[in-house]
Amino acid sequence: MEFSTILLPIFGIFALGFIGQKKIGFDTKTISTMALYLMSPILVFRTFYTTKFQFDYLYLAFYTFALCFTLIIVVYIVAFIQKYSTRETCGMILASSFMNNGNYGTPVILLIFGVSGLDCAIILMVIQQLAMCTIGVYYAAKGSAEESGIRSAVRAVQRMPAIYSAFLGAFLQFFNIHLGKSVLEAVDLVANAAIPTVMIVLGMQLAKISVKNLAKSKVSLSLIIKLIISPAVAYLLTLFLPVDDMVKQIMIITAAMPTAANTTMYALQFDTEPEFVSSATLISTSLSLATLPLIFTIVL
Repeated sequence: MEFSTILLPIFGIFALGFIGQKKIGFDTKTISTMALYLMSPILVFRTFYTTKFQFDYLYLAFYTFALCFTLIIVVYIVAFIQKYSTRETCGMILASSFMNNGNYGTPVILLIFGVSGLDCAIILMVIQQLAMCTIGVYYAAKGSAEESGIRSAVRAVQRMPAIYSAFLGAFLQFFNIHLGKSVLEAVDLVANAAIPTVMIVLGMQLAKISVKNLAKSKVSLSLIIKLIISPAVAYLLTLFLPVDDMVKQIMIITAAMPTAANTTMYALQFDTEPEFVSSATLISTSLSLATLPLIFTIVL
């Protein structure tokens, strides 16, 4: 299986941000805020506006949120044993419970299953986006030193424009309301720039990390949860879902994807273990080059 066409652009964009931060230096939080509040909502809107929904997609939604909450429970168990603080626990949740099934997972599924598997991959990506901009933001805010309590975290979720753009996109699609060509072109321009911007921010954040200060134990636990426990949980969930074999295979493979780059943006925005989350994202992406072929061998 040839992954170079998928991995090289990903690591190339990471490297661009890394080099830019080392040579020039940027205010990464300002760029992250722009991506979070201006660009990502447009990407989410386009996804919900253009993706046709069917009743069977409810199974995929159940699966995505069940997997996410199961992994969160696993993190809480680990946090209890390791005596993590709230901030550390929330950082671990960001690094372990959300997978990169967008710019990484979707091309992989297309490579393996062709066009027949692409629709399923896109729907999983859409639902994962919704999970990240609600559950992900909740835990990012909960782990912030500036926030306190459940109400503050809920208010942070309510302030996220991506949620409202998702509902707006779904509303326009449901009522078959067409936007003009010029509007869609503007939407495409911003949406297409959102993911690379987030990845550049990740590269910038990685440039600030000291290897000496890397939390090796926490990163190792996060990698085990993300790359091993996650696909195992996904397999168990597929045993109870009335979907065909190809969809089950796609569910398990996407669950084995590395940590989503968006989690770094959330961690940076709310100051919830950004160095740790960034490290887990990069290392899990690197290790997936070895773990994904093993998953393919087992699943396919």
